[in-house]
Amino acid sequence: MNLLSPFCVQNLVAVLIVLMQGKALLLISTSSFLLTAASTITAPRSFGGNETDYEALLAFKAKIQDPHSNTLSSWNDSLGFCNWPGITCGRRHGRVRIINLVDQKLAGSLSPYVGNISFLQEIRLANNTIHGEIPLEVGRLLRLRVLMLTDNSIEGKIPANLSGCSSLAELYIDRNKLGGEIPMELGFLSKLTILSFGQNNLQGKIPHSIGNLTSLESLSLRSNVLEGTIPDSLGRLKRLTSLLLGENKLSGFIPPSLYNLSLITTFYLGGNGFRGSLPSNLGLSFPHLQWLALWQNQFSGPIPGSLSNASELEIVSFTYNSLTGKIPDIFGKLHHLSRLHFGSNNLGAGGDDEMAFLASLTNCSMLKVVSINNNRLEGSLPITVGNLSTYMVYFGLSGNHIVGRIPSGNLSLLSVLYLDDNKLKDTIPASLGGCKNLVSLGLSRNNLNGSIPEKLFGTSSVLFSLNLSHNQFTGSLPSTIGSLKGLSELDVSWNMLSGEIPTSLGGCTSLEVLHMEDNFFQGSIPSSFSSLRGIQFLDLSCNNLSGQLPNFLVTIPFISLNLSSNNFEGEVPRKGVFTNKSAVSVVGNDKLCGGILELHLPECPNKEPKKTKMSHLQYLLAITIPCALVGAITVSSFLFCWFKKKRKEHSSDTLLKESFPQISYERLFKATDGFSTTNLIGVGGFSSVYKGKIDEDGTLVAIKVLNLQRRGASKSFKDECEALRNIRHRNLVKIITSSSSIDFQGNNFKALVYEYMPKGSLEKWLHPTQETHDDQQINQVQRPNLLERINIAIDVAAALDYLHHHCHSPIIHCDVKPSNILLDKDMIGHLGDFGLARIFQEFSEPSLESSSAGIKGTTGYAAPGKRPIDETFEKGLNLHMFAKMALPDHVMEITDPVLLSERHLENAASMEECLTSLVKIGVACSMDSPRDRMDMSRVVRELLMVRDTFQGTASRPENNKYPGSHGFHS
Repeated sequence: MNLLSPFCVQNLVAVLIVLMQGKALLLISTSSFLLTAASTITAPRSFGGNETDYEALLAFKAKIQDPHSNTLSSWNDSLGFCNWPGITCGRRHGRVRIINLVDQKLAGSLSPYVGNISFLQEIRLANNTIHGEIPLEVGRLLRLRVLMLTDNSIEGKIPANLSGCSSLAELYIDRNKLGGEIPMELGFLSKLTILSFGQNNLQGKIPHSIGNLTSLESLSLRSNVLEGTIPDSLGRLKRLTSLLLGENKLSGFIPPSLYNLSLITTFYLGGNGFRGSLPSNLGLSFPHLQWLALWQNQFSGPIPGSLSNASELEIVSFTYNSLTGKIPDIFGKLHHLSRLHFGSNNLGAGGDDEMAFLASLTNCSMLKVVSINNNRLEGSLPITVGNLSTYMVYFGLSGNHIVGRIPSGNLSLLSVLYLDDNKLKDTIPASLGGCKNLVSLGLSRNNLNGSIPEKLFGTSSVLFSLNLSHNQFTGSLPSTIGSLKGLSELDVSWNMLSGEIPTSLGGCTSLEVLHMEDNFFQGSIPSSFSSLRGIQFLDLSCNNLSGQLPNFLVTIPFISLNLSSNNFEGEVPRKGVFTNKSAVSVVGNDKLCGGILELHLPECPNKEPKKTKMSHLQYLLAITIPCALVGAITVSSFLFCWFKKKRKEHSSDTLLKESFPQISYERLFKATDGFSTTNLIGVGGFSSVYKGKIDEDGTLVAIKVLNLQRRGASKSFKDECEALRNIRHRNLVKIITSSSSIDFQGNNFKALVYEYMPKGSLEKWLHPTQETHDDQQINQVQRPNLLERINIAIDVAAALDYLHHHCHSPIIHCDVKPSNILLDKDMIGHLGDFGLARIFQEFSEPSLESSSAGIKGTTGYAAPGKRPIDETFEKGLNLHMFAKMALPDHVMEITDPVLLSERHLENAASMEECLTSLVKIGVACSMDSPRDRMDMSRVVRELLMVRDTFQGTASRPENNKYPGSHGFHS
């Protein structure tokens, strides 16, 4: 070591002070000189006077992966650590004060040695992919003021000892994977001004101790699974300006103390279960309010007129509640207003002036969105609607009782206009053609008439969705429609349009959904339709179309093609979509012939070939060749069966190795802690399922271990491997890897490793037992509501539709039940367990019927409702008959009582209708004969229609996950 290194000098000074106490001051001055001199002659590595910080930063670097930005590559001895990128040191002591590595694409985990950097004031690591838990050692950083870990993959619980960071002022851990409860100890952080835990998986209740954070200015707990009520103690946060508690499972009444927080600018409680009426003095209580979001709760009563006093209001959202009465015409006083969301309530009193509020909105020069879909508004649209803000991009009044004409207007920036399901009449104003930014236009289910104006298509180049169905339009479809190159969905069905289908429609090359049924179109299918390579749903039924079916139809990958009830003639192809009876319909075309047998069309007449005399040689060949072929086929069949029998015992292993990467028994043993019962998450007929971690990053997986002692387990394993070999779908549980090896005792071992589904099975959510009641996850979240159940049903139906119609070989699952439907973190359904699946080389109704008759799966099930083994079902009564007998007037009597509690919601009026439709679908899917059951493609469409009816697609277009005949956001 250099004799003049800093540490040697310090020791020397200490000794001299002891020996010469009288001259200590002089020696200290001398030491400063010596230290300065030493720093100029030592090696290039410099620690700024602190080895501890240097070692801690190296430990931090060792745990972090930096594959993209290489920011940490310069963290080495060529520079003093105070000059490393992202590091800021204090000038006085040369100690690390700030670690700022925001948006550097870093991975890895946080080192506990960060707790040794005792002068650290700020840790900013937002927008990376850091995983693992927050080290407990962070709680030792007494000087820490800012901890920012937003937008990472941090998991585990929030450490309670963060309360030891007594100087902490800003705490950001939103958009991570945190779980568990919020520690009550955080209430000791008296200097905290910002607390942001949004978009995690936090559970339990909001701690009362949060009310002790009297310096708090912003509190965000949004998008978690918190439950219970809002603590009254939050009313003590007098400095609070932003309160975000939306998208949780909170309930009850809003504490009156919250309305004393007069500095509030953001009040976001949407997506919960709050109830009660809104206080009449709401606008007076929050005079600085800018964002008011109370959507999807259970609020009732009128909209407070006092909101006009909150002169800074920009966004008001009351969608999905049970508000009643008139919409007050006070919003014209809010000159900063940009968004107004009142959809899916019970607004409307039936008075002549209840549309007057629209006239007042012309004073809101910044207004961009008006969404009042699915209410009870009556009256006509005021002419002044055309004078709304020039910034208007969304105007929605679907699902009301509005009469009269559509006023002309100059809304040049308008992107979305929804006026579906009203009583509008007269023609479409040509001025709509001036909306050059129009993306989606919905005018369906009105009494509109006249011709469709050509200008409607002539100017907008960005129109994506157009729905004019169920009106009384006449004349031809304008040829200018061909200019809409980006058009994806067009519905002009159920009108009185005539003439030929314009050939220019083939220019709409982005079309995916085209509905033209129930009109008077004539002529043939335009050859230009061959350009519609992406079209999935085409319905031309119930028109006067004629001619032969064009050959290009077999080259387009349709999901549904309906050509029924026209005048087509000639032979139906036996290729493409025409090989799938469930995807094509040609009934009601009396001059069609041929096609596959399932279409039940007459044979096409054959032209008699000219008869010629056969020579002796031709007779000989006619006899010899068939005999030779029969002999060859016989020998080939024998060899094939012998070869297949020889390889049968090895088929599953070979199939497995070809299909999926292999993993050893030892790795799975370690991943599950020796297949510990604490990791056991399910037991089936042939297998047990464990939770485990097979990757270094701690990714959870589900490991299905076959019980090879059970008779039939090997065959179940083989069947599942065969079924999973070539299938991939968003609603099927994803297989990750597999194992076919030997355990530690020398026994055969077989397992499949699947993507882990954190929400468990649908069985646990529909029928909680005492065991599942004790399950923390199930206990903290209410049982699925009707909309959630419909969405899960759509997920499962989409998976089955894929298996039946879109695989290389059709697959019949044979064991669809709630315990085999698994839910991911977003409650999206995934179908699993293919141990009883059957694969068909040719999928037709006769083969399905004969093959499924002998399948021994689980007793039939049709949720929501009773279990199929309920004691109610005896003496010949089964679930199918139980549901069928309830139709059509007694459906509510057999409905899950949990769902009946939803009748107070805004869509209660349509709830019984939707439940009736669901029961009809369930009955149709559970007919005794497979020939009589509803096809799964149609099931998907029917369920989508039910969901659209129940929730209204205009307010929640993002929920429309599948295209179809009702795939318009109206």
